[in-house]
Amino acid sequence: MIVIDQVSKSFDGKASYAVDQVSLTVAEGETLVLLGSSGCGKTTTLKMINRLVDPTSGVITVDGRDIMRQDPIELRRSIGYVFQGIGLMPHLTVAQNVEIPLRLRGAPAKEQRARAHTLLTLVDLPPETYGNQYPDQISGGQRQRVGVARALATDPKYLLMDEPFGAVDALTRDRLQQELLELKARIKKTIIFVTHDIFEALALADRIAVMHRGRIEQIGAPDDILRRPQTDFVRHLFGKPARQLKLFKGNAP
Repeated sequence: MIVIDQVSKSFDGKASYAVDQVSLTVAEGETLVLLGSSGCGKTTTLKMINRLVDPTSGVITVDGRDIMRQDPIELRRSIGYVFQGIGLMPHLTVAQNVEIPLRLRGAPAKEQRARAHTLLTLVDLPPETYGNQYPDQISGGQRQRVGVARALATDPKYLLMDEPFGAVDALTRDRLQQELLELKARIKKTIIFVTHDIFEALALADRIAVMHRGRIEQIGAPDDILRRPQTDFVRHLFGKPARQLKLFKGNAP
């Protein structure tokens, strides 16, 4: 379980706050989506969980342990992170990119290769076909799958995903979303997923935390937020999607 308790982050000596007194709990096995426009604080919130950014105030615990009392490097190695830009090493093969977290842990080379083989198979990139290719030889969607495989290399309990599908085309994005849902059913991970795409949030989330100007406006299951928005901002944000979904359901055979 991840617990964020009254957490704030200021980058200018408390003159303003990128994240302002955010509190939420992420239950084991759920997918929580942080939804909001650029600059609302969702990525900063995500980065504070594994101490890529340290909070200005408040407490974050992972499995009951205060993250500020943990070694940040060890903490980051225990939590999978999928970046928007993927961040694959261009001079390393696909398999070698997946092996990086295990190499940093000092795992034997045989274990690294076996784990990369397993994970590339899991994300539908057969290692005999893709393992020896380089990132610039595969598509954007395939690179994103490599990023997911790398994040899973050390078998972390938690997976943080920062707009991972934002740089691919719409059809690839839809396919990756479906693959993530199928993958989650198989690997049983707790996922915190950042996006600004409302339909992506509705498709992937067990719960959605809507953020605006550094604060959480509403947390709830997708259907609850669609049916019962609690603030004017949430009502405006979900107004058009709610009408579109209602129209789609009304026209469904």
